[in-house]
Amino acid sequence: MAAEKPVEVCVKAAVGVPDSLGDCPFSQRVLLTLEEKKIPYDIKLMDVNKKPDWFLEISPEGKVPVLKLDDGKWVPDSDVITQILEEKYPNPSLVTPPEYSSVGSKIFSSFIKFLKSKDANDGSEQALLDELHALDEHLKQHGPYVNGENVSAVDLSLAPKLYHLVIVLDHFKGWKVPENLTYVHAYIKLLFNRESFVKTKPAKEEHVIAGWAPKVNA
Repeated sequence: MAAEKPVEVCVKAAVGVPDSLGDCPFSQRVLLTLEEKKIPYDIKLMDVNKKPDWFLEISPEGKVPVLKLDDGKWVPDSDVITQILEEKYPNPSLVTPPEYSSVGSKIFSSFIKFLKSKDANDGSEQALLDELHALDEHLKQHGPYVNGENVSAVDLSLAPKLYHLVIVLDHFKGWKVPENLTYVHAYIKLLFNRESFVKTKPAKEEHVIAGWAPKVNA
């Protein structure tokens, strides 16, 4: 049953474009969950460089995403938020079976390490390739999504992270996901073409690049 009034959610605005949806993969994960469950929601865009006082009161660390509950409390952390949404709006179910819930879980950290790496021999590229190969093997056996025919929570967590990986590694390193990872490529295409993804992705690829530039140049 749909909510009577829209759920309020604070997410990151684009760097330098405060009225445009930003590049936070954790914010997008929450928006994807809301979209896939057809829950009406009201977005509040946060300029992370000029956080208003009212926002710092509900999220003292200034982190997004944050979701407002029925009792008026604001809850941070995409893991917690998506769990609450699953419990409150169980249909359609997005539960990933426990044995698959950690599939691809090290891809994002491996991507960041490789992105920041200045040493071609430090093993960071191979570590990322190993994670992508493991995902490819899983999808080969269980795809097209991590849990088979239907999209689930783990896919909605991975989709924004893979989007960042594809855009950012190409831009900063001229690196692309190897063509021989055919199941990963098919998975990426499937995810990026979902209506929920198209509606919730950053307004422009440049916003993703702008969001990562300070970390790459650090």
